Amino acid sequence: MATTGERLKQWWDRTRKRLQNTYRFIIMNNDTFEEVGSYRLTLMNVYVAASTIVVLVAILVVLAIAFTPIRRYVPGYGQGGDGRREVERLYREVDGLREQLNAQREYSESIKRVLIGDYETAEEVESQQLEVGADTLAEVERSPEEEQLRQELELQEVGQAARQGKNVSFSPGDVPLEQMFFSPPVTGEISAIFMPDKKHYGVDVLAPKNTAIKAAMDGFIFFADWTLETGNTIGIQHANNTITFYKHNSSLLKKSGSYVKAGEAVAIIGNTGTLTDGPHLHFELWHKGKPVDPTEYIKF
Repeated sequence: MATTGERLKQWWDRTRKRLQNTYRFIIMNNDTFEEVGSYRLTLMNVYVAASTIVVLVAILVVLAIAFTPIRRYVPGYGQGGDGRREVERLYREVDGLREQLNAQREYSESIKRVLIGDYETAEEVESQQLEVGADTLAEVERSPEEEQLRQELELQEVGQAARQGKNVSFSPGDVPLEQMFFSPPVTGEISAIFMPDKKHYGVDVLAPKNTAIKAAMDGFIFFADWTLETGNTIGIQHANNTITFYKHNSSLLKKSGSYVKAGEAVAIIGNTGTLTDGPHLHFELWHKGKPVDPTEYIKF
């Protein structure tokens, strides 16, 4: 009985003989049976040729991955430094967009509170300051919302002025209101005076139907839209940290982002919104984030 070693030797001898056997590979014309070509082959030659082709294909694939952009699509391969820098750049962009979105959200909330009257009066702020210790008065002079609103409005005004090529100065607000000139938005009888204790932060002025509402000063329109309580409303940002609002209009003549001159028509008097009981203009004058009585500076 043959041992395992003898059987392996016999198998190897048979395999070697097969590999060394010579075969003829003939190519013939199928119609005429004419011999086109004849080649002598061995199994060893076939194995060597097939192995060579596989190795060459493997080398080409490796070179293509290593020296062409295809490597970016191979998981776990590529230039780690470039990928990390790209991720860091995208992260910075996303972080910047997040900050802009938060600033815009705070700005919108501040404007919304101004429009619906949900804000603190000067008397309320002063009473709160008296309750706080003297050493903390400097910390409560300006709320974060007010500071954010002021910065957003100033940046928006400067950017719009630059895009439109207008030479408009929006100073930090050192000029007293008494030294500023306001054009009356409309001429008529005042039906409701400035009453901050009742959250009425402006004056109501009666005027004939279809009367044009005019801008009190030069400035940029930062709000021109409809709200439930104030109807068609216009908000204009002026120099010296001054804002004016024109509410309850029947229609608006200007859009947000427009630049208007003093005395230029911006709306038509009306009776829109829930907080009104007849055609009139509700006019508000704000300075440094606080409402002031318009009748002290404008003759209606």
